Amino acid sequence: MASTSDIRNGLCIKHNHDIYKIIEFLHVKPGKGPAFVRTKLKSLTNGKVLDNTFSAGHKIDVVRVETHTFQYLYAEGNDFHFMNTESYEQITLNKDVLDNPDLLKEGTNVMVQINTETDLPLSVDMPASIVLEVTYAEPGVKGNTATNATKPAKVETGASVNVPLFINEGDKIKIDTATGKYIERV
Repeated sequence: MASTSDIRNGLCIKHNHDIYKIIEFLHVKPGKGPAFVRTKLKSLTNGKVLDNTFSAGHKIDVVRVETHTFQYLYAEGNDFHFMNTESYEQITLNKDVLDNPDLLKEGTNVMVQINTETDLPLSVDMPASIVLEVTYAEPGVKGNTATNATKPAKVETGASVNVPLFINEGDKIKIDTATGKYIERV
């Protein structure tokens, strides 16, 4: 058993008969009253995000996880196939477990957290950004640059991303995998 002082981003805990991953937390010590920890938890079974407040010193049940590097192979309907880069063992994960499955490119390495008690995959951490090629983008309208104007563009994985007007077909762009937004042209 751990306490609220052990809370950190990415920690997996058992809470309300489910396994949650801590997305963000904030330790609050008000001037009046006891300290508490405000957390944002993501369910690893159904993907729902909930806000929860733990009082300081509250005991939490930590789930022991191992992190392994897996390579994305291919998608088949709602199933995504990954291969362990060390043991070459393959696993299949549902689309719901992934944060941004439409940004996954074949051959991309991801970090998969596996529950050591049940040997089941809990969550998939994608790289912070990914470089993809633009396959379709409408031409930008000249003179429409008074503000930060954007246009929709399709990338090689089929995802749609809003990009600046100067991006054309064939350009490689860097995309933030957490938000799915354009970062820069590569």
